[in-house]
Amino acid sequence: MLAPGAAAPDFTLVNQFGQPVRLSGLRGRPVALVFFPLAFSRICHGELCELRDNIAMFEGPDVALHAISVDSKHTLRAWAEREDYDFPLLADFWPHGAVADSFGAFDAGTGLAERATFVIDADGMVAASFATPRGEARSLDQYRQALAAL
Repeated sequence: MLAPGAAAPDFTLVNQFGQPVRLSGLRGRPVALVFFPLAFSRICHGELCELRDNIAMFEGPDVALHAISVDSKHTLRAWAEREDYDFPLLADFWPHGAVADSFGAFDAGTGLAERATFVIDADGMVAASFATPRGEARSLDQYRQALAAL
């Protein structure tokens, strides 16, 4: 898993609407990348709903929140619409999990992204990173600590 001080690998993924999002295109403002295993799963649902309900903690420091999974853009769009997520969900669908792998957040045994978060500063460097074991949700306190590293 990429540690603080590492350069964040550039990537382009499509969001739930099929629009390309390039990490380097977001430079100039901090970015939080939230890798999660699967849409519509119980723990991921709880985590992303908690982020949705606490989006102000990202807006205050003007951090662009993006969530990433190996799901297709179609699955992510259906989930985003159902749950009213107002932040981009990015599809690391093909090549399967390549972006998660570049961040050291891909479990090749299951073919899923791990529960890992990377806060990237305005210059594209990892300011903070953290992960929880499969089956364990990330806490808002972990996000607060990571955002404080900016």
